[in-house]
Amino acid sequence: MKIFHSINDFSSTKKTVITLGTFDGVHIGHKKILERVIQNTDNEKYESLVLTFFPHPRMVLQEDCEIKLLNTIDEKIELLEKIGLENLVIHPFDETFSRLTAEDFVKTILIDRFHIHKIIIGYDHRFGRNRTANIDDLISFGEQYGFEVEQISVQEINEISVSSTKIRTALLDGNMTLANDYLGYDYFLTGTVILGKQLGRTINFPTANLKILENYKLIPQNGVYIVKSYIENKIVYGMMNIGFNPTVDGQNHSIEIHYFDFDADLYDKKLQVSVLQRIRSEQKFASVTLLKEQLEKDKQIAISYLNDL
Repeated sequence: MKIFHSINDFSSTKKTVITLGTFDGVHIGHKKILERVIQNTDNEKYESLVLTFFPHPRMVLQEDCEIKLLNTIDEKIELLEKIGLENLVIHPFDETFSRLTAEDFVKTILIDRFHIHKIIIGYDHRFGRNRTANIDDLISFGEQYGFEVEQISVQEINEISVSSTKIRTALLDGNMTLANDYLGYDYFLTGTVILGKQLGRTINFPTANLKILENYKLIPQNGVYIVKSYIENKIVYGMMNIGFNPTVDGQNHSIEIHYFDFDADLYDKKLQVSVLQRIRSEQKFASVTLLKEQLEKDKQIAISYLNDL
């Protein structure tokens, strides 16, 4: 997949079949549209292209917007690449771009830059300055400029009945089963292992402390989770605590992973942690000994869950 970090960077000798949107989560509803794009390339007569934006438009257009996203930009690239798309354009979204009229967008971007053959969009898509143009306007532009418009119907989308908002809500509720079903994959966190307080080592539960640089990444509800990672080309399972470590009066929010049957130096390494299931809420225990006893119980719950996979 070719990646372009601006609309102006894109060039191709072929006409394109495109779709556009934020695609946060690249969930099963998104995949229905993206796969339709690939199916319409007519055995490579046309090139598939996805236009997405970063930052998220709401971050730019809404004051004090605190929206948390399901994917970092690198995670989104990884997910889109797996689908088999040929071109991904990640355009910097700013106020100037937001003021582009619908006709200017169609003429200067879809026609002049992307050489569009066909656009495939959801039934509720709106575009142009103040999002005033709709599917009927797009069809009219298609007739005027000679490109096809395919609309994913409300019935098709409702068959899946999924949205990024529903997934965010599920994650903030700690409902990993629902979130992962909607996503079509296990929700994951990507970060770098940093040095922690090393308390876990003293109770035989050493942890990798994960630092996520992107502050817009949505972190699931505080609690203990069953997780997996690919480390040194093999799957390693474990459990993860998200929260403040109240038993030892922790002051900072942290993400700590204890891997089962694994012993290696992970400091400064980049890790991707898939979140499989939630075990319990974070709790404050009367002593470190009681905390250790609970961690032993958590581990048995996790192992039992993993044995049933």
